[in-house]
Amino acid sequence: MKPLKIVMLQDVVYTERIFKPEHVKQIQRHGTLCINPRKSPPTPDEVAELIVGADIAITSWECPPFEAAILDRCPELKLIAHAAGTVKPLMSPDVISRGIRVCSANEALARGVAETTLGLTIVSLKNIWQLARNTRDGEWNKQRELVRELYEVTVGVIGAGLSGRHYIRLLQQFEVQVLVYDPFLSASQIQEMGAVKVELDQLLQQADVVSIHAPSIPETNHLMNERTLRLMKDDAILINTARGSLIDEEALVAELRQGRLWACLDVTQPEPPDVQHPFRSLPNVTLIPHIAGATNNGLHRLGSFIAREIDLFVQDSPLLGEVKLSGLHSMA
Repeated sequence: MKPLKIVMLQDVVYTERIFKPEHVKQIQRHGTLCINPRKSPPTPDEVAELIVGADIAITSWECPPFEAAILDRCPELKLIAHAAGTVKPLMSPDVISRGIRVCSANEALARGVAETTLGLTIVSLKNIWQLARNTRDGEWNKQRELVRELYEVTVGVIGAGLSGRHYIRLLQQFEVQVLVYDPFLSASQIQEMGAVKVELDQLLQQADVVSIHAPSIPETNHLMNERTLRLMKDDAILINTARGSLIDEEALVAELRQGRLWACLDVTQPEPPDVQHPFRSLPNVTLIPHIAGATNNGLHRLGSFIAREIDLFVQDSPLLGEVKLSGLHSMA
């Protein structure tokens, strides 16, 4: 294969945060690497200028979609490698019609989401959030009786995509029952993961922990609403590391005000929530600033993944993060 022209289109701030020097060198082995030097998100005109003659385009957050005006500048473009999660903001019908392959670092990002979710699961069951406040206030034994272990409890997973699957894998290290609601997967596929396929209502009625990993699509908008939230057990824990749109926040606030549930929210709609939003003041909410996937050193996992994807592409080997654009609707 002739030396390739590879272009990093994201601004240099993202490039330096995601790609370590060794990742850059790994990519440079395959040809000429052009790095966008600008420190602000690239405009469509800037991308059109940078991408001229490219064989591979590397993207990340805040890159514009690949419309025809951009793709016309790089007729030999063979691969778009996205050093972030969802590729939906980048896609246009022109990408599909021209047969350009697309991969993303969603697999690497999903691992971070799953690991964060496991952490939230353990500390929430153990009531760490409240116990820490009590201990600071001199209440050494207050609410110790509410502590639960990640043992002989039921964990419900809504959506067994990449992050949901990895969370299920992590849960295999514990003696727990795992229930999964995912209309896109068969019972046998879920059984192979070590879990049991159920309908949403059954999951909510039986789970001690409910963790949301479903994609944000019209069918999942406000999946957790007044009716479904009421199905959850008293003292159950609701974890959302997916998208804020999956929860009817007014309905969740109403349930939380009754003191029935505990919510761990990495995502809201909008982000951040208003300064007066009840999520900021209710005692049974753990609110964190959308950091479940990859932050700081965790971003390097994305750079490593994309560098390896380009190696595989050049070797004509299957890509680990290839996106089947025909199924884009059902993806996160």
